[in-house]
Amino acid sequence: MPEDPENPDVVLCADLIAPEGYGEIIGGSERIHDLEVLLERIREFGLDEEAYSWYIDLARYGSVPHSGFGLGLERTVAWLTGAEHVRETIPFPRLLNRLYP
Repeated sequence: MPEDPENPDVVLCADLIAPEGYGEIIGGSERIHDLEVLLERIREFGLDEEAYSWYIDLARYGSVPHSGFGLGLERTVAWLTGAEHVRETIPFPRLLNRLYP
């Protein structure tokens, strides 16, 4: 995630937290599109450049500013229905007596 140009102490991202202890239901952020910044951050965190070569190529050959989000469907359903535990909303939960779907 890129740094906020107005406040370099934070990055451009947001999380939507459901009330009543249900936790994060949506997480979203802008993605780094500048090749030099991307390489700098990969090296800063000690990540394997080869593992991210496909993503580095996106920036190298013309990425544009972009962002996205992910929705935690089970947590959202748990919050909307008032379920006591998120496990109640998972179609095939892993339990002690059932490890495979």
